[in-house]
Amino acid sequence: MTTHFITAEIDLQESTAELQQAIATELAKRGEPLRWAVTAVNAETQTAVVEAVVTSTATDAE
Repeated sequence: MTTHFITAEIDLQESTAELQQAIATELAKRGEPLRWAVTAVNAETQTAVVEAVVTSTATDAE
């Protein structure tokens, strides 16, 4: 198992529940999230920058 620090750009959603689901879906593509945070929001492009620490197994990386 390895840990990775990742950054993802997520489109803003209409509700916080939808935003949390969009973040969870994106992070799941990259591994099992240990923690994450929204670190920036761009109102002009309607996106949020999410930084996360995720774990993955050797088979996830292949």
